[in-house]
Amino acid sequence: MPDDRKLFYSMAGTLHDLAEIQGLLEWDQQVMMPRRGAEQRANQMASLAGLMHQKATSPEAGDAILKMENRDDLTADERADVREARRAYDRAVKLPGELVQARAKAVAMAQSVWEEARPHNDFPTFKPHLEEVVKLTRETADALGGENRYDSLLEEFEPGMTEEHLQGLFKEIKTRLVPLIEAVRGAPGQPDASILRRSFPKGGQEAFCRSVVADMGYNMEAGRLDVSAHPFTIGTLADVRITTRYLEDFLPTALFGVIHEAGHALYEQGLAHERYRNPSGGSCSLGIHESQSRFWENMVGRSRSFWRHYYGPLKKQFPDALGDVNEDAFYRAVNTVKPSLIRVEADEATYNLHILVRFELESALLRGSLEAADLPEAWNTKMQSYLGVTPPDDRDGVLQDIHWSAGLIGYFPTYTLGNLFAAQFMETLRKDMPDLDDRVGRGELLPIRDWLRENIHQHGRRYLPGDLCIKVTGKPLSASASMDYLELKYRALYGL
Repeated sequence: MPDDRKLFYSMAGTLHDLAEIQGLLEWDQQVMMPRRGAEQRANQMASLAGLMHQKATSPEAGDAILKMENRDDLTADERADVREARRAYDRAVKLPGELVQARAKAVAMAQSVWEEARPHNDFPTFKPHLEEVVKLTRETADALGGENRYDSLLEEFEPGMTEEHLQGLFKEIKTRLVPLIEAVRGAPGQPDASILRRSFPKGGQEAFCRSVVADMGYNMEAGRLDVSAHPFTIGTLADVRITTRYLEDFLPTALFGVIHEAGHALYEQGLAHERYRNPSGGSCSLGIHESQSRFWENMVGRSRSFWRHYYGPLKKQFPDALGDVNEDAFYRAVNTVKPSLIRVEADEATYNLHILVRFELESALLRGSLEAADLPEAWNTKMQSYLGVTPPDDRDGVLQDIHWSAGLIGYFPTYTLGNLFAAQFMETLRKDMPDLDDRVGRGELLPIRDWLRENIHQHGRRYLPGDLCIKVTGKPLSASASMDYLELKYRALYGL
């Protein structure tokens, strides 16, 4: 008879490997796959999802988990593995295999259609695919059960979080954020953000971005940097791939996008080698994952100390575009606060309002008070209400994000949670590393990577997100640290 431990970890490792294969197929679809391969890829993704579901919900899997639960000699990490295996199994067995396969196929098709529809401002072509994804997502939430659909889906991305808790956090954020944005917008001496819209050839952008992520510690021998319609990170440990998109007339898109994705990649490369295939060996949650990317992109990458070191090399890379721009003007430009249409190009202060728009639309979609066909109008109304801007077309409106086509409904709040976690982590890092700004000002970024690896990355899913936050910072998650950070930074930058 096989050893209970050996069987349990063999089955868990197989599921992890299949998930990595699934990720590689998704990467290929967005980076390399010929356009006409969409239907074949959808069939492949559906078949693979069905196989994974079958293995994850088999009686043998349930029996292996139960036998481990009945042991009294488990280590702390093994108990965490059993906890996560049980959580995943109990969710999976509630979902019919046919629904899992149908949703996987619908998502694969929707992503391919979205890639074509967005540049052509063609919501009508995308609409039936989005309607199918929403329909199947509602069915998935209903099958999972729970008090409401949103909580059922959110548990997959951020264990322990609820829609009600999110509403409270967003209320706290709005209370302090809206007055700050109004004060900043009315301040004299606004930054000249037009300097970011000069000519920045793609080759120079890529060379500079590669040098920065190398300083951050991103190992290119265990990763790649490619181009896709929407930036993303996929993979784990020794094969972690990031993508970006280059706009030669707007520098921040690739510059901060690559730093953002490298933050995700460092997390995956920092997982414990001996545990990464185990149920609790992967990343903690998407909120914690986003904390890593937002931490690097904004709290490091948009800091004054960062540009004290990196502006010289950037100016050398683009002497024609930046020859008449000094360091202070550039720092102020990349920290301009101005309500905008595009989430991934939004400044730190207004970013959470973009997430609030999507959170409320997702909630309405799942309740059934909003249908996919009505999203463009609802989107524009909320953008005007929260940010004071109305998209001129669907390309820069409802079509701008890939997430809903990818079935990631209930995902968007993890971006805001990432901002909140990141601010609390930065508070603690500053206590542990009082000379942080001096180090960053010298381009010494590896000590930051090492601190994050020790305190966050290596733990994987050993702790639930809320517990990890308390372990690292000594405090439960709140909006206070993030709002304190934004107020301090932007009141100083705008002379308020």
